[in-house]
Amino acid sequence: MDPEQLPAESVYIGQSVKPEFVLLRLANRHGLITGATGTGKTVTLQGLAEAFSDQGVPVFCADVKGDLSGLAEKGVAKGWIEERAKLIGYEVDFQAYPVIFWDLFGEQGHPIRTTITELGPLLLARLMDLSEAQEGVLNIAFKLADEEKLPLLDLKDLQSLLEDLAARADTLTTKYGNITKASVGSIQRSLLVLEQQGGNHLFGEPARSTTCAWAATGAAISACSADKLMESPRLYATFLLFLLSEMFEELPEVGDPDKPKLVFFFDEAHLLFRDAPKALLEKVEQVVRLIRSKGVGVYFVTQNPMDVPDTVSRQLGNRVQHALRAFSPLEQKAVKAAATTFRANPDFDTEKTIMELGIGEALVSTLDPKGQPTIVQRTLVKPPNARVGPITAAERKKIIAASPVAGDYEELVDRKSAYEILQKRTAERVEAETAAAEEKTGKKTSGGGSRSDGFWTSLGKAVVRSAVPMATRVLEDAIKRGTLGGVQRRR
Repeated sequence: MDPEQLPAESVYIGQSVKPEFVLLRLANRHGLITGATGTGKTVTLQGLAEAFSDQGVPVFCADVKGDLSGLAEKGVAKGWIEERAKLIGYEVDFQAYPVIFWDLFGEQGHPIRTTITELGPLLLARLMDLSEAQEGVLNIAFKLADEEKLPLLDLKDLQSLLEDLAARADTLTTKYGNITKASVGSIQRSLLVLEQQGGNHLFGEPARSTTCAWAATGAAISACSADKLMESPRLYATFLLFLLSEMFEELPEVGDPDKPKLVFFFDEAHLLFRDAPKALLEKVEQVVRLIRSKGVGVYFVTQNPMDVPDTVSRQLGNRVQHALRAFSPLEQKAVKAAATTFRANPDFDTEKTIMELGIGEALVSTLDPKGQPTIVQRTLVKPPNARVGPITAAERKKIIAASPVAGDYEELVDRKSAYEILQKRTAERVEAETAAAEEKTGKKTSGGGSRSDGFWTSLGKAVVRSAVPMATRVLEDAIKRGTLGGVQRRR
C-alpha cells in the first residue's frame, strides 16, 4: 500500500486495486457489514474498531462471541496474518488497545444499569412483547408515576405500581381511559418472564454514566459482553436500541464534524428488526437518520443484508459485504439484493463475485469526498493489530480492575422509590380504615376485631417503620420523554 494514496483523516479497510478506506468526516454516515458465518465479519469489525481508536474516535461494540476481547491484548504474528499483510503491502503494528469491558450481568465487565423510567414505556412494551391494549395500560402507569412523583427504578417498583393501578382501576379509568385488571395481569406476567430472562440485571442504580461520557473516553473501545445476553435476544436488541436512542437524546448537535464523536457497532442487528412493530421501526429509522448530526456513526453487523429494512438500509453509506451462500431460493434472493445495493463495477459481476469471495475478502463501497458511493471493489481486508480471538479470564479480570471506572457501578444501591412509597401508602390506608372502623363501633379492633384486621394493622405499622428515607433526587412533575419514550438522564 502506498501511504501517499491514503488520506490522513481516514480509516483503512483493506486493499483492492487501490486502498479502501472510510473518510473520518463521512464516517457518521453509518455503515453495514454483512456476510455468512465464518467469512470474516468479526475480524473486519475488529480492524475497524482499531482504526477508529487509532484516530482518537471512541468506539462501542457488542461482543457477541467474546472474540472482540482480544482488542485488549497485543497481537502476535500468525501465518495468515503475515500472508495477508504481504499481499496488500501492509505493515502490521502489533499492539493492545484501551478497552473498557461492560456486562449487563456484571460478570465479565462493569455492570450496565438503567432505570425503568429512563427506558420508557415504548421500549419496555417492545421488550415484553405487549399488545396494543397492554401498551396503553403501561403508558397510563408511567403517566401516573410522573404525576404522583413515583420514581420507577427497578422491576419491583413497576410491579408495585401495577398493583396500585389495578386496585384503583375504577377511579382512574374516567381520567386516563379503560384500565382492565386482565391487561394489568398480563403485564405482570410479562414482567415475571422478563425477570427470569435476566432483565432484573438491567434495572437499578447506580445507573451507568451517560453516553456523553462514553463519547468523551478518547480512543477507548467499550466492549459489552453479550454472549450470555444473547440467550435473551429481545433483551439484547432492546438494550442496544436503548443505548442508541439515549445517544440521540443526550448528545448535542454538531452537524458534520471532522471525525465522529462516537462509533457504535450493532452486531446481530437482525434481532433489532425481527418482529418489530411498525411504530418502533419508524422510530429506529428516525434515530438512524438524525443521529449523524450528533456526530455518531452507527454500523450494523448481520449475516444477510435483507435483515435491515429498506428505510434504514438507505441511510447506510459505507458498506462491507463478505461472502454469501446461495443454496436456496431465499438465499439467492439475498445475494441479488446485496448486489443491487452497490454501484456496479464494469470489471466483474457483483452478484457472482459475492458467492466467490474467500475468507477475509469483501466487496467494499464507501463514500467519496463528495458523499457519493464509490464503485464497488473486491477487497482483501487488512489483518488486525491486536490479538485475534478471546482473552483469558485472568487477563480480563486484570483489565477490569485497572479500568478508569472500576468500582463506580459494582455495588447496587436500592434507594426509596415507588415500591417503598406505595407500601407506605397502603399501610397508611389500612391504618385509616382501621381507625374509622374503631370509631364507628367504639371498639378497638385489637380486642374485638378479627384476627385478620389485627394482622393488617400490625403489618401496616411494620411497613411504615421500615420505610427508607427519601433520597434528595425526585422526579419532576412532568417528565420530558425522548424519541423512544425514555427519559433523559439528569446530569
